[in-house]
Parts: sequence; structure tokens; C-alpha cells
Amino acid sequence: MSYLAYTVKSIPSGARKILYLNWPLVLLIMAVAGIGFLMLYSIPGGSLEPWALPQIKRFAFGLALMFIVAMIPIWFWRNISGLCYFCGILLLITVELLGITSQGAQRWIAIGSFRFQPSEFMKITLIMLLASYYDWLSTHRVSHIVWVLIPVCLITLPAALVLFQPDLGTALLLLLAGSATMFIAGVHWGYFVAVIVSFIALVAAVFQSRGTNWQLLENYQYRRIDTFLDPDSDLLGAGYHITQSKIAFGSGGWTGRGFMQGTQTRLNFLPEKHTDFIFTTLAEEFGFVGTASLLALYVMIIIACIITGLTTRDRFAMILALGIGVTFFLFFSVNMAMVTGRLPVVGVPLPLVSYGGSAMIVLMLAFGLVQSAHIHRPR
Repeated sequence: MSYLAYTVKSIPSGARKILYLNWPLVLLIMAVAGIGFLMLYSIPGGSLEPWALPQIKRFAFGLALMFIVAMIPIWFWRNISGLCYFCGILLLITVELLGITSQGAQRWIAIGSFRFQPSEFMKITLIMLLASYYDWLSTHRVSHIVWVLIPVCLITLPAALVLFQPDLGTALLLLLAGSATMFIAGVHWGYFVAVIVSFIALVAAVFQSRGTNWQLLENYQYRRIDTFLDPDSDLLGAGYHITQSKIAFGSGGWTGRGFMQGTQTRLNFLPEKHTDFIFTTLAEEFGFVGTASLLALYVMIIIACIITGLTTRDRFAMILALGIGVTFFLFFSVNMAMVTGRLPVVGVPLPLVSYGGSAMIVLMLAFGLVQSAHIHRPR
């Protein structure tokens, strides 16, 4: 063992960091992305265009970014977390002023031909700032009301800006991810009970405000709620998405209809089949076996994040790794619940699988942070 340790120490520090990478996590990420490439190749009938090839290029770029972020010491990311959060807020404000509108929502900033969604970036910078805050704050003050209100404001501000775009799904993810990070940091459970009670009251207020001058949601968001409660009420309108999704799930059965053999997908009955509803495409072509396999890979990625968080003695790295793991869980669980009718359709993509640039790049940056925590933990 001593000879092995000496051999590793004799390797230059840069190369040694590559050895210290959490390679099982890298392979898991590549496996999930590979499933996404396969589905994006299948959806247009067996072609790399228009979705698979651009997604492969984005993933390759994101993978390179992950390695770069991983090589940088974790203390650097702690020191710039406040700056990253501030830049994220500025970008969200810029969206309100100069953002481009698509499908009724103003969520993107255009830089030439490239479109960037700042709310995706905010999902990670929020976790970074909260981890840095609780690393700075002494543990005996974590549950004091004054020190609880500060992170609540830090979470509410970007969530409110995202809600104005409007993007209810991302706003809810920010609130849930931020709350989960506070819980990981040790905030007393009583605050979360109060939040749950307040949430129930907010839901009641949302329904009461419908049709009034102080209506809290957009009309299309209320239609999504109506569809969630009764999809059969408008089969050809607001309920079309979820109805076709359920048909595709049912037709997939245990082993699926076969690669590129999904009728709902091939005949274009399934909308948004390459983005929000790509999980349904997977279910139709590969059935329960395919969806369970993807879910197993997701769970193993979360376990890898948890192991990194629990094996480091750096409080910032611990909260950051666990917070990213919880956020990743929220990403795929909300999407899966959405396309199976367990939650209203809120426009949340399936991580590493759905077609999209901003979500892919930001998620790879997040995994780079987990890798940095893994590489630079005390040994």
C-alpha cells in the first residue's frame, strides 16, 4: 500500500487530479446522455439531424467544462459563489428587459445564434451561495430566525424573477432546491412545517384569485391545473399532451414496441417528444425495462453525489454536493411525475436526456463542482 501511495504522489499534481476523479460518476453521466442521444436519433426516424448531433456536440462541450471545473480547487468556487449569484440575478433582470419571447414566455437571452436561459444557471448558483453561507455561519446560529430569513430572501428573489417570465416550473424548483439545501445545512424542521402550511394557504389563494383583478397565475397555468385535475375535460385541447403521453406509456408495456417503432412518436401524436416528453418516447419504445433502467442510472448518480458529500470534511463541499444531488433528483422526478399525470405540466426537461443547451451545460457544470469536491477533499 505504501508503494502505491508513493507511486501516486510521484505523479504530477495535474495528472493526479485526473486519477482522483470520480470515474464511476463520469461513466454514469455518459450512460444517461447516451440514452438521450439514442432517443433523439430515433424520434426523427433514424437521423442525427436535427436533434441528436447538436446534442452530442453540447454534451462534449459540457463534458470538457466539467473536467475544467473539477480541476479547480473547491475553495475557489466557495469564494466566488456570491459573485456567481449576483451575476445570475443580473441575467434574470436582463431577461425581463431584453429577453426574447418564445411560446408566450420571455425566458431567453440571445447572443448571436446562441440562446441562453439564465434561470437554468440560477439553479446551481443558488445552491453555491447557500452552501457558502452555511459554511460561514456557525452551526449554533443556523436555526435562529434572523439567520433563517437571510437565505429565505436569497431563495425568494430569483424565484420571483423567474415566476414573472413566467416559468412556474423553474420557480418551484428553485424554491424546493433552496429549501432542501437549508434542511441539509441543519435548519430546524419546524420552519419547514410552517412553509408547508403556508404553501397550502398559497394554493388556496391561487384558486381564490382566479378571475379576479389580483389573479396570481396566468390563464394558461390555470388551464394546466384544470388538465391535471381532469385530463378528460379537454382531450383535444389542454388535455391533449397528457392524454397522448398516457397512451404512449400504455402501449409500451413491459419491453416496449421496439427502437424507432413507437406509434405515438412516429405519427406525431406525442407533442414535445424531444424535450419535455422524451421520457414518454423512451417508455413507448423500450417499455418498463427501459424506463426502470434510466431511473436506476439516475439513482446511482444521486448516490455518487451523496457519497462525495458524506466523505468530505469541508462543510461547503458537503452542502454543495448534497444540494446538487437533491436538485438533480428534483429535476428528473418532477419531469417523470409531469409526463405520467402525477403533477401538472410545468415545462421541466428530463436532465441529460431532453434536447436543450442551457440545461445540459449548467448540469455538467454542477457535476464539475461535485467532482471538485471529490478531488480536493482532505485525504
